[in-house]
Amino acid sequence: MTSPQVLNISSRDNALFKDLKRLAHSNTEYRKQQRFWTEGDHLLRAALGRGVRPTIGLFAASYWLEAPVPYVQAAPKNIVLGDALFDELSTLESPARLGFVFDLPQEPAIQAGAATVILDRVQDAGNVGAILRSASAFGFKQVIALKGTAALWSTKVLRAGMGAHWGLQLVEGASLDQVDVLTVPLLVTSSHRGSYLHQALLNKELSMPCAWALGHEGQGVCAELEARASGHVRIAQPGGEESLNVATAAAICMHASSTAHLA
Repeated sequence: MTSPQVLNISSRDNALFKDLKRLAHSNTEYRKQQRFWTEGDHLLRAALGRGVRPTIGLFAASYWLEAPVPYVQAAPKNIVLGDALFDELSTLESPARLGFVFDLPQEPAIQAGAATVILDRVQDAGNVGAILRSASAFGFKQVIALKGTAALWSTKVLRAGMGAHWGLQLVEGASLDQVDVLTVPLLVTSSHRGSYLHQALLNKELSMPCAWALGHEGQGVCAELEARASGHVRIAQPGGEESLNVATAAAICMHASSTAHLA
C-alpha cells in the first residue's frame, strides 16, 4: 500500500488551513468546496465500513505519533497541525485530535418507489441528524430535504447522524415538484386528523415502502405538501403532552411502517 503524503502546517495564515477552518465552522461551506469535515474516529469507522474513504486526514501533532495505523492510512494525504491550530479547527468543546475531510458525494436521482423521508423545513441540526439515523435503522434509504431544512452535510448534522449518512441517498434543497415523482404512499402526521398510528398498524393500513413527511418544529408540514398526502396519522399520547419532538415522532412512525408486515 502506498504511504500517504504527509504535510505539516504550523501557521494559521496557511491558505489550506484557512479553507479547512471555513469548512469546519460554516454550515454551508461544504457546498462551495464540495467536501465536508468530520471529527473523531467514529464517523471514520462508519465510512470505512461502507467502503467510503476520506481524501484528507488531519491530526494534532501530539497525537500523530500514536495514531493507529488504520487512521493514518485511511486517506491519501495527511496534515499534521500544531495542537493549538487543531483546537482552532475543531468544533468540539474537547477536540478529538483527529479529523477527516471527505468529498461530497454526487446527489442521486430521486427513486420513485423507494421508502422515503421528506424533511420540510426541519431546522434543528440535532433533529435532522437523529431522523437520518432512524431512517437508516428502519430501512428508509432515501431522504429528500426541502428548501429551508438544515444543511444535511453540516458538522452538527453529521455528528447527530452517527454515520447514517453513508447508508442513505440524500437529496438537498428539493422542491415540491420533485416530491411529485414519488409513487409510494405519502403519509403525514397530524394532531387532529387520520387514524391513530397503533390502530393503523393493527388494521393493516400501513405499507412499506412509503414516504413519511416531517415538518418544521413549530409550524409542521406546509399546506402544499400536506395536500399531496395520501393519508394522515396521529400518534397517541396517553400522558397528555401537546406534541412530540419531530425526531421522536419520525422514529415512531418509521418503526411502525418498517414492522407493519409483522403485525
